[in-house]
Amino acid sequence: MSLLSATLESTADGILVVSAEGRISSVNNKFLSMWGIPRELVDAGDDEAVIGSVLGQLVDPEAFVAKVSALYADPDAESNDVLHFRDGRTFERYSRPQKVEDRVVGRVWSFRDVTQARRDRDQINRAMADLAAQANQLKTLAFQDPLTGLSNRQLFNDRLAHALAGPCGTAVDVLLLDLDDFKEVNDVHGHHAGDQMLIEVGRRLRACVRPSDVVARLGGDEFVVLLVGSLDADAAAERIVESLKVPVWLDGTMLRPSLSLGLASIGEDADDASELLRRADIAMYAAKAAGKNRYLRFRPEMMSALLERTDLEAGLRAAVDSGEIAVHYQPIVSTRLGTVVKVEALARWERDGALVPPQQFIPTAERSGLIVEIGTEVLHRGCTELESWLAEDPTRSLAVNVSGVQLQQGNFPELLFATAASCGVDPHQLVVEVTESVFFDDDCLVQRQLVQLRSAGVRVALDDFGTGYSSLGRLQDLPVDTLKIDQSFVAMIRTGDERLPILNSMIDMAHGLGLTVTAEGVETPEQAGYLMRRGCDSLQGFLFSRPRPAATLAKALSASANTITALRGDTAAQTQPVL
Repeated sequence: MSLLSATLESTADGILVVSAEGRISSVNNKFLSMWGIPRELVDAGDDEAVIGSVLGQLVDPEAFVAKVSALYADPDAESNDVLHFRDGRTFERYSRPQKVEDRVVGRVWSFRDVTQARRDRDQINRAMADLAAQANQLKTLAFQDPLTGLSNRQLFNDRLAHALAGPCGTAVDVLLLDLDDFKEVNDVHGHHAGDQMLIEVGRRLRACVRPSDVVARLGGDEFVVLLVGSLDADAAAERIVESLKVPVWLDGTMLRPSLSLGLASIGEDADDASELLRRADIAMYAAKAAGKNRYLRFRPEMMSALLERTDLEAGLRAAVDSGEIAVHYQPIVSTRLGTVVKVEALARWERDGALVPPQQFIPTAERSGLIVEIGTEVLHRGCTELESWLAEDPTRSLAVNVSGVQLQQGNFPELLFATAASCGVDPHQLVVEVTESVFFDDDCLVQRQLVQLRSAGVRVALDDFGTGYSSLGRLQDLPVDTLKIDQSFVAMIRTGDERLPILNSMIDMAHGLGLTVTAEGVETPEQAGYLMRRGCDSLQGFLFSRPRPAATLAKALSASANTITALRGDTAAQTQPVL
C-alpha cells in the first residue's frame, strides 16, 4: 500500500480510483489540486459532494455523467476523451477497468491538464493558418499587378508559354498596347489621376475579351492581352481601341484616353514567346508612328523598316560621337535690298560617300535625342565660321533650325547666349527657326523660351508654314517675327501667271500682322518673279544657291547676289500685276 501510494503521488496526472460499486476508493493529491477539492471532503466519504464539485466546473456536465454511466454499463471498456472547463482549462480523461485475477473490481480514472499544450497547439495552428494565408497572398501578389488587379508580367509569360506548348493548330494572339501621351496625364493632373486612368483602362480591357483570356499590365502604361483559341483577334483589337475612345471622368475632369496597339499571331515563322512579343511590339510602334489611337497587325515589312531605323540611328550616333556631322550654308536674299541678308546653317551627314537626306536623319535624331547634340554643334559651328561675315554688316544674320526636343531641355536660351558670346556674335544677328509642331500643345516652357530669346534681340521664324495645323489667325498669338512659306506652295507657281489665293493670303496676312515673309524652295525665275511681285520679303532656294560648306560660301553669296539683282531688274520691267 505504501508503494502504491508513492506511485500515485509521483505521477503528474490526477488519479481517481473508484470501486465496482461506484464509491471513491482513492485519489492522489494531484487530483485534488487539479479539481480544487479539499482532502477533508474526500476523507469524509461524501462522494455526492465531490461529484457535485466536479460537475459544477464543467462546460458540459451532462456529457460527463453520460460517459461515466456508459462505462459502468460496460465494465471492461476503456475510454479517452476531453473535458472542457468553464474557466477555460482543458483536461484529457483516461479510464480503464481495475482488475484482480481477471475480475473487474473497480475503475481507475486519470486526468491530465493539457490546457497549455492545447493553447500552444492552437497557437501553432493559427500561426500555420496565417502563414498559409500569407503564402496564398504572396502567391497572388507574385502574379497580380497591385494597382489594377490584372495579371502581371510573370503570370502572362507563364500563360503564354503554356499556350504555345498546347495542341498544334491552336490560335495564339498577343495584343501589346500602351497609352498615347500618358505622361501628360501624370504631369498635368497628378499621379493619382494617372493611377485612376490605368485602373479604368484595365477594367475596359477586361470587358473587351473573354473570361479565359489573359489581360496583364506589364508596367507603367503598357498592357498586353493574350488570346488563346480566338476566332477573330482583329475584332478584339478593334473593340479595345473603340472602348478607349469613351471619355474618362477623373475628379470632375474629362480625359480622352488613346492607345496604340500591335497585334501578332502564332505562325510557322513565329512560334515562341519572345518572337511573338517582339512582333507585337514592332506593330505597336508602327501604329504609334501611323498617327496613334489605332491598332496594326504585324507585317514583315515592319521588321525591315525597324532594322533600317535601327541601323540609321546607330550610324547617326556614331557620326555624332566622331564629329562627322557637317554644316552647310544656304543664302537667303532680300527682294528689297537685292543682296544676301541672311544665311541658314543646315546639318549635313555624309555616309558611305553620299549625303543622307535631312528628312531621313533629322526625325531619327529627334526620336533618339541626338538632335540636341547636333543642334548645339550647328549653332557653334555657324557662329564660329560666319563670325567675320556677320561682323562686316550688322544687318546680316545667321539662321539655325531648333527642334522642339531642344526647347524641351529648358536651357536653350542660355546655351545660345553663351555660344554667341564666346564667338563674338551679337544675339540680334541670330534667327531661330522652329516648326509649327512646337506650338501644338501650348507648351508654356517652349513659349517662355522663345519670348526670352526675342527679348534679347534674337528673331524667331516659323518654318515650313502651311504644312502643319496652325491657322493664319493663330499667328497673332505666336512669338514669331518671320513666316517661312513651305516649298510645297512655291512649287504651285509654274508660269508666274497662276491665281493662287491661298499663297497670296499667307503673304498678306503675315504682313498684316507685322511679320516678314520668306519663301522657301524657290527654283525658277518664274517663281521668284511671282513672289517678288506679291511683296515677299526674302527668297531662298536652289535658284540662288544650294547649301554649301563654309569653304565655298563666298562664291555662293556672290552668285546669289547677282541672281537677285538680275531678277529685280526683270521684275521692275514688268508692269502686269499678279492677282
